[in-house]
Amino acid sequence: MRSNRRRLGGRGGGWGGQGGGVSVAASFAALLGCVVALVGGAAGQGPRPPSDYKTLSGAAPLVVAKGGFSGVFPDSSQGAYSFAMITSAPDTAMWCDVQLTKDGVGVCLRDINMKNCTSVDQAYPERKRTYVIDGVRKTGWFVSDFTIAELQSVSLTQAIWPRTRRFDGIYPIISITDFRSLVMPSPVWLNVQHDIFYKQHGLDMRNYILSIKKGVSMDYISSPELGFLKNMSGRVGRKTKLVFRFLEKALLDHSINQTYGSLSSNLPFIKSIASGIIVPKSYIWPVTKDNYLLPSTSIVTEAHNAGLEIYASDFANDRIIPYNYSYDPLAEYLNFINDGGFSVDGVLSEHPITASEAIGCFTKLNSNKTDHGEPLVISHNGASGDYPDCTDLAYHSAIDDGADIIDCPIQVTNDGVLMCMSSTNLLDTTNVQRTTYNSLVSVVPDIQPQPGIFTFNLTWSDINSNVLKPKISSPVSGYFLVRNPRYTNQGKFLKLSDFLAIAMDKDLSGVMIIIENAAFLVNSLGIDIVDSLTTALSAAGFDNHPTKEVLIKSKDSDVLVKLKQQKTKCKLVYTLPSGIGDASNSSLKDIKKFAEYVAVDSKSVFTLSSDFIIRQNSLVQDLQSAGLALYAEVFQNEFVAQPLDFFGDETVEINYYIQSFNLSGIITDFPKTVRRYKRNTCTVLGKDMPSYMQPPQAGSLAQFLQTFKTQPPSLPPMSTLNSSSVEEPPLPTVALRSVSDGSASGATKTPGTPSDAPTATVNAGMLLVMVFTALLI
Repeated sequence: MRSNRRRLGGRGGGWGGQGGGVSVAASFAALLGCVVALVGGAAGQGPRPPSDYKTLSGAAPLVVAKGGFSGVFPDSSQGAYSFAMITSAPDTAMWCDVQLTKDGVGVCLRDINMKNCTSVDQAYPERKRTYVIDGVRKTGWFVSDFTIAELQSVSLTQAIWPRTRRFDGIYPIISITDFRSLVMPSPVWLNVQHDIFYKQHGLDMRNYILSIKKGVSMDYISSPELGFLKNMSGRVGRKTKLVFRFLEKALLDHSINQTYGSLSSNLPFIKSIASGIIVPKSYIWPVTKDNYLLPSTSIVTEAHNAGLEIYASDFANDRIIPYNYSYDPLAEYLNFINDGGFSVDGVLSEHPITASEAIGCFTKLNSNKTDHGEPLVISHNGASGDYPDCTDLAYHSAIDDGADIIDCPIQVTNDGVLMCMSSTNLLDTTNVQRTTYNSLVSVVPDIQPQPGIFTFNLTWSDINSNVLKPKISSPVSGYFLVRNPRYTNQGKFLKLSDFLAIAMDKDLSGVMIIIENAAFLVNSLGIDIVDSLTTALSAAGFDNHPTKEVLIKSKDSDVLVKLKQQKTKCKLVYTLPSGIGDASNSSLKDIKKFAEYVAVDSKSVFTLSSDFIIRQNSLVQDLQSAGLALYAEVFQNEFVAQPLDFFGDETVEINYYIQSFNLSGIITDFPKTVRRYKRNTCTVLGKDMPSYMQPPQAGSLAQFLQTFKTQPPSLPPMSTLNSSSVEEPPLPTVALRSVSDGSASGATKTPGTPSDAPTATVNAGMLLVMVFTALLI
C-alpha cells in the first residue's frame, strides 16, 4: 500500500511554514533550473500535430493549463506556471482566474473565497466574512476584503485535499502583471468569474481589464457571466477571443437570468457575443449514476456548426474518471480529441503534461497492434485492471489489448487439477466467504499465518460451479478506488489446459507460468508441481514450438534450480524480494546459476519518501551489469499507485522505465496502456522528442523542494540482496500423487479427498472475525 499522501492531505501537512513567500524571488532562478533538470533538460518541440483534427479550424486542440500545473503545485503559483511551461506543449495557454483586491489590483487566484487555497485563515483569523455569491451563501475570507499589501503576508496552498501539501506556504499570490511577465511568451487566458459580486462591492472588473490591455496581452477572456462578455465585446482587440463558460446546467447565469442548460440549446445567440464556449466534460460525454459513459452528445458538432470553438473543462489525473477509461487519464483526453469521432478545440487541464502527450504523440499511433518486440507487454493475472484475475474475460481482454505474453499463476485443486488463479487463498480472489464453503476456513502456516480457504480445499467441480464467483482485485481499495464494478464477479475460472489452449490459438509470443508454494505441495499434498507443469506444457504442444515461448517465473530458487537441471528450454525468471535496493556480487552469481531473467518490483528501483523519489537505487545497474535481463512489475493505472514524480499518469511512469532502462518486459494489470505507449509517434524522435515525453530525472522533484528547504526526510538505503536470501534447499522428491493438467487426456492417479488437504482447527470466534473481515474487503 502506498504511503499516506491521499489519507493525510489536510492543511498544515507540509514541511514549510505558511508565510514563506519572502524567499521566492531570490530562489526563482534555481526554481527554473530545477524544473529543467526534472524533465531531462531542454528538448525539441517534436512533430507538428496532425492537420486533420475535427476542430473548428482544423488545427490541433489547445492545451490550457488551468492555474498552471495545479495538479502538483498550488494553483496560480509561480511553480505551477513555470512547471507547466517547461513540461507541456510549447503553445500551452496559461489560465489565470482573475480576482480583484479591495484597492482594485488584479491577482491570479483559484477562488474568490481564499479559505481553501491560501494561508489567509492563519494570517488573518479574525477577518472571516459571509456573503451571498451567485445566489449561494458562502463563508470565508474574500479577496475583495483585502488590499494587495495585506495579501503579501498570505501564501498559496493546494486547494484539493488529496494532493501533496509539500509545496504549501512557499509561493505568494501574484498580480496579473507579474503573471504576464512570468508566462511569456505563452498565450494568456484570463477567466473572470464574479463580475456581478465585484460590482456590488464597488469594484469594476470590466474597467480593470480594459486598463491593463495595453500592458498585458490577452489571448482569451472567459466568463460564466454572458452579460460581462457582452460589455467587453468590441472593447478588446481583435486578437482577443471572448469565451462563454458554461457551468452546471441547472445553475443560473445571473447576468441574463437564464440557466446554462437553456443557453446550451441556443448557441447561435452565444455566437453573437463570443467566439467560443467552455463546457464541463459531462456536456459532451454524460455518465451514468454508476460512473460509466453514455453515448456522446452532439454539442461539439452544434458548436462548430454555429461557428463556435468548444473547450472541455475539468480534466485532472487524480480524479475518479468514468470506469470505461480504466483509470487512464490519457485515454480520456483521446476520447475528446480523437477517438470519439470529433475533436474539441481545447482542453482545460490541471495536469497539462498528459494533455500534451495525448495531442502530440498519441492521436496517430503506429499501425502495428502487436510487434512482439522488447520490452514485451506481459499481463498480470490477465487484464486484471478491468476484469477479475485469471478469468476468461481477463485473458481475452489482455490479448485484445495487445499483450505479447499472458500469465498463469498455477494453483492446485483438491482433486489434483491445475488451474490459473492469482492466489491459492480463495478469500483473495472469490466470493467464497459468502458461500457454503466458508466452513472450510483453516490456518495453513506454510502458506500464510492468517486463516484462509484454499484451492486445495475444494475440487475443480466446486470451484467451477455456479456457487463460486470470481472477485475483481482492488489493490488500492484503501483509497476508495475500485475497478470496473459492473464486472466485479464476472468471468469463468480456467484450468491450465484451457489457458494453454487459448495461448496456442492466439497471436502471442508465449506464456508466463508462475509457480509458488512448490515445497509445500510436495511435502503436504504429495504433488510435484514442476513435473506436472512440464507434462502439461508438452501435452499442449509447447515443446519445441517454433514461435511460442514459455517463461517460468518463481520467487523460489529451488523451483528454478530443478528446471535448470532438467535442461528445460523454458526461460527461467527469478522474482526478487520486494524492498531490495541493490544486490551483492555473490547473490548475482547465485542467480545466474539457475536464471537468465529477473522480475523486479518497480518500486525497488527507487527510494521513496512521502511519495517523492529521493534517489534511484543501484539494483537495476547491478542486475544488468551481471548479464541478467530485467522484467519490471507490476504497473497499475491508478494515480495512487505511482510516485508523485510521475504526476498521476501511468504513461509518464512507463515512459520513464522504458527510456531509462533496457527492459525485457513490463508486467502490468493494464496491457492496453503499455501497448499504446509502444505505438506512440514521439519516442523515436531522438533529440527532437518533445519535452513532455522526456523522462523525468529521478529525485529531481524532491531536489526542487530543497530550493525552499522543505525537502522530504532522507531515508537510509534499502536492503541488499545476499546469497542467504537466494539459496534454498532442493525441492523434496516425494511424489505421493500426481495431478491433471485439466485436459480430457490428462492422466491422473486417484484423486485425494478433502481430508488429504492440510487443515487446522479454527474456532468459532476466529471464523466470525475471518468472514466479517472478508465481507468488509
